[in-house]
Amino acid sequence: MKEILDAISSADATPADFAALAVPESYRAVTVHKDETEMFAGLPTREKDPRKSLHIEDVAVPELGPGEALVAVMASSVNYNSVWTSIFEPLSTFGFLERYGRVSELTRRHDLPYHVIGSDLAGVVLRTGPGVNAWKPGDEVVAHCLSVELESSDGHNDTMLDPEQRIWGFETNFGGLAELALVKSNQLMPKPAHLSWEEAAAPGLVNSTAYRQLVSRNGARMKQGDNVLIWGASGGLGSYATQFALAGGANPICVVSSPKKAEICRAMGAEAVIDRNAEEYRFWKDERNQDPREWKRFGARIRELTGGEDVDIVFEHPGRETFGASVYVTRKGGTIVTCASTSGYQHEYDNRYLWMSLKRIIGSHFANYREAWEANRLIAKGKIHPTLSKVYPLAETGQAAHDVHRNVHQGKVGVLCLAPDEGLGVRDEELRSRHLDAINRFRNV
Repeated sequence: MKEILDAISSADATPADFAALAVPESYRAVTVHKDETEMFAGLPTREKDPRKSLHIEDVAVPELGPGEALVAVMASSVNYNSVWTSIFEPLSTFGFLERYGRVSELTRRHDLPYHVIGSDLAGVVLRTGPGVNAWKPGDEVVAHCLSVELESSDGHNDTMLDPEQRIWGFETNFGGLAELALVKSNQLMPKPAHLSWEEAAAPGLVNSTAYRQLVSRNGARMKQGDNVLIWGASGGLGSYATQFALAGGANPICVVSSPKKAEICRAMGAEAVIDRNAEEYRFWKDERNQDPREWKRFGARIRELTGGEDVDIVFEHPGRETFGASVYVTRKGGTIVTCASTSGYQHEYDNRYLWMSLKRIIGSHFANYREAWEANRLIAKGKIHPTLSKVYPLAETGQAAHDVHRNVHQGKVGVLCLAPDEGLGVRDEELRSRHLDAINRFRNV
């Protein structure tokens, strides 16, 4: 690994130099183990601790197949799917790996008694398999997490509709929280030149997800002037949704859970912010019954902030806890677009407020190839910025996942893989200098 890192650090290394590097037989990776999937049985979700289930260990380098690339990972980040994997909820990811392993002789590599996790990376291409022409050893890249086979016609209009669509590092093996990663070459995108490795690794999954959810024709089709309610507006997903709303001329109404998170939203440029804890919104009376009076109080508060208007779009991802309120507060003809359910998958809402007011619920999952590329392009141009707040070494990924699980983080939590220090990998200092305050915004609060 030292020779690989030396080549990446050198200003003179050529593609031929990278191609000549020996690939090691093993590498360090963050894993979960198949024989430990019941370790948290009977515990409440909140008490399941990723620090106990995530391992740092040496694993074998996988065989490189056609259309694939082996990437030296300089940095990665923690997403909520990393937390789900680590606590084996809502189910163990080993079922995903077993099913993927049955697709072909090549995919059998993924069905292992351990799972290398992680759905983000920034790094350097080391090797490419047969049929790869767009990328070569030495290319600096980031990777989106869409893995598809595209043997069915269903995926050729929108790659997310491919029957074999999977999220790399969650539903496949050999993910990005490691020193090396195996990806399909069509997951690769150019690394934004003005960002460090850890900054470039942070946006991937959440930035593309928010882009499809709000901006794309496959999502809410946000337009100028829209009022957009954003739950968790300073978090991993919400921080990008807030930026897309502001950049697109919309009016974000940011919902957060603390004064510090409210401060971050205002620093991004949002004017309408609701601290749901300070204002004591309780949308459920108990485990079975919601409180419509709280929906109405919440709706009235939104109208105070918008000059009497209801929201056109709700950016939903908490799920069970908030969904009833989300449906209620959306304007007639408006849209609730949902991409996750971090507080529970069984949603309940009063359908009268949906059907009689002609509202729409849209399901949105990650992003297709083009959406991921467009989202990354906006990062590279300095239009949308990383929301990295804290960075851990690979050995402390369990603590990083614990922070996300307990919602004590802001924005995104990064992980250094091969990169020995933060701040490395910047190639365009001039562009960086123009956006330095925005790049560091989540670190400075």
